[in-house]
Amino acid sequence: MAKITIDDVTKRFGEGDESIVAVDDVSLDIRDGEFIVFVGPSGSGKSTLMRIVAGLETQSEGDIRIGDKVVNQLGPRARDIAMVFQNYALYPNMTVEENMSFGLKMSTDMSADEIEEAVTSAAEMMDIDMLLDDKPGELSGGQQQRVALGRAIVRDPNVFLMDEPLSNLDAKLRAEMRTEINRLQNDLDVTTLYVTHDQTEAMTMGDRLVVLNYGELQQVGTPLECFYRPANQFVAGFLGSPSMNFFEGTVEGGTLRADGFDFDLTERMQSAVGSRNELVLGIRPEDMTLHDRANSGHEFEAVVDVVEPMGSISYVYLQARSQSHEQTFIVETDGQRPISEGQHVYVEIPDRDVHLFDRASGETIHQRQLGDDAEMALEEQMKPAE
Repeated sequence: MAKITIDDVTKRFGEGDESIVAVDDVSLDIRDGEFIVFVGPSGSGKSTLMRIVAGLETQSEGDIRIGDKVVNQLGPRARDIAMVFQNYALYPNMTVEENMSFGLKMSTDMSADEIEEAVTSAAEMMDIDMLLDDKPGELSGGQQQRVALGRAIVRDPNVFLMDEPLSNLDAKLRAEMRTEINRLQNDLDVTTLYVTHDQTEAMTMGDRLVVLNYGELQQVGTPLECFYRPANQFVAGFLGSPSMNFFEGTVEGGTLRADGFDFDLTERMQSAVGSRNELVLGIRPEDMTLHDRANSGHEFEAVVDVVEPMGSISYVYLQARSQSHEQTFIVETDGQRPISEGQHVYVEIPDRDVHLFDRASGETIHQRQLGDDAEMALEEQMKPAE
């Protein structure tokens, strides 16, 4: 096991004015045994950053340390890492046993008996010991992924690197393998870096998330910390499905005037806003409420555009009509509630669930308030590892 330090790392592709910055001055300390998830959209730099840690790409600036050793000049094999790829990278002409043992035969002085014992142990851990004589072409996608993980385990590396390892699996297998990888990482306690664009994987797998966009570090924190306390509008919008609703507005005398409705800022919000007057109000679909009629006078009218029944819940797509344009947003509601396209409803935005962002910079200037249960879950997740 080993800690990893990423120190002021930048990666450029190309030269001069034509160069593209894929990773932009990223620094990060990863604790020994920690499970870190690099998450972001396509082109955010997450895979490039992992490849730099692996030694498959060379950074333009900065240092990578594994343990206390700067490894900038070391190749992948000398860094004592094991990688699991999206396409499994199994040798089709070899059996499962031969695939798993190949790295040990090439890079260690272990005896044949020791290699066999290590392979058998890893295969049993991954529940593929009955497949050792099969070739990859005879296996399902889930079985191939288990073989790829077993091949990484058998090397007993200091660091696991996993680059979108579940992308080729169907939804059911992805859920099963998420659980399997979590169990594996807990059992082995090996420092693990995991790349994904999938929000569900990000929220359920890592000790901490590293959220990237256009090569820049947006936020580092526990999954719940990033979800409930996003550092900026990008993080708030990227995490959560459906994503957070955003309404642009202008502050006038303690009121945020948005297209389609006015929202009265609380004293706490006004204090956080200060002299800013161009804001974005953010609220998650599950925190908004639909009414058939106006109750308090603080609701605004909207028209149902599309209803997506999901079973116990429904996602309702609505349009708040204004003079300038139609603002489309989503509200989560009870799946048993009768609601139809074209229906006029009234939308309530609870004060306590609102985020406010600076419109120009995207910086978070006001965080939502949490209920007791959410606050306890967040505090528990943020406790330092013993």
